[in-house]
Amino acid sequence: MVSILLGAWGGAARGASFGAAETAIIDQVERYLNAVSTLKARFLQMSANGAYAEGELYLSRPGRMRMNYDPPDDIEVVADGRFLIFHDRKLEQVTYLGLDSSPAGILLRPKIALSGDVTVTEVHRLPGALEISVVQTEDRAAGELTMLLSENPLALKQWRVRDAQGQVVTVSLFGAERGVTLAPELFEFYDPKFSKPAAQ
Repeated sequence: MVSILLGAWGGAARGASFGAAETAIIDQVERYLNAVSTLKARFLQMSANGAYAEGELYLSRPGRMRMNYDPPDDIEVVADGRFLIFHDRKLEQVTYLGLDSSPAGILLRPKIALSGDVTVTEVHRLPGALEISVVQTEDRAAGELTMLLSENPLALKQWRVRDAQGQVVTVSLFGAERGVTLAPELFEFYDPKFSKPAAQ
């Protein structure tokens, strides 16, 4: 699950075949993503096998994010500015990924550019929405991130991660609030392996 959820990929430069309309959408999405400093929302996570989970998402650019899952899932995902950390409290398992090794890391960069080491593969205008897919420029087969944004106003509503094995996880956002004040402590993570009290 962790490889799908965190989206480790090993796949985005702007496609040369896009016309003026698609290029305008790419530029519009890029400007929007860079304008998001903080974000708070409810989320619904769906897997291709029908499994789902809900919780609270907090995002603070650059580099910080937290996903707190509702019971019975005893999981938290934290980006602390250096790593994307998956913590399963029930199994007492902690997994660390570099931010740049995850599609979600694109959303947390200080400067988001949908070009260079990121390649836009698809751009679609849907009824009232925009959809844009990106991969790693140097390894397109390793995975794909697809973002869905509403229009008028432009807002991130969903992202979908497809890993190298073709497994897909979709995260949808609800009641999102931008520009909110978020406590720095939200993005701190204390590994239980190193913070448990010593045995008596």
